[in-house]
Amino acid sequence: MILIRLSKIALVLSVAFFLFLVVLNNITDYGSNYLFVENVLGMTTVFEGNQLMWRAIDSPAIHTIFYFSIILWEASAMGLCIFGGYQLFKRLKGTKAEFEGAKQFAIAGLVLSMLQWFIAFISVGGEWFTMWQSPSWNGQDAAFRMFACIGIVMLFLYLPEFGEESES
Repeated sequence: MILIRLSKIALVLSVAFFLFLVVLNNITDYGSNYLFVENVLGMTTVFEGNQLMWRAIDSPAIHTIFYFSIILWEASAMGLCIFGGYQLFKRLKGTKAEFEGAKQFAIAGLVLSMLQWFIAFISVGGEWFTMWQSPSWNGQDAAFRMFACIGIVMLFLYLPEFGEESES
């Protein structure tokens, strides 16, 4: 069971590492990623004659607020995953109940990240701002990939343990 527990911890921390890189990229390459937000919210490359263009937002202030909230959301999920991985590691050799109880923060971080990919990118970007119509600013496939990968990690982490009561 130690191997399964270590696998769960490693996967949670790998999501934290991924989110760290995402946050780092969003901060250090602010302009490129801001351009993505600006074009999605501005609906600059959607189908000609799109009847939903009234949804387009051309305000740089709103673009900045939206982008900042994305970075903060990613950083929050990352922090929860790091802390959750640490809590799991502290209870690596504990009882089933102790290890199960340590999953809270990791699950919260994983779900928070999944919500971001699903709400901000697939729902708001993809459907509200019709990002799916854009040949150049469509991030739905990448968002789904992140949602699915992180969801698989969350499901694996959530699985109960089988076997011996204590790992001492």
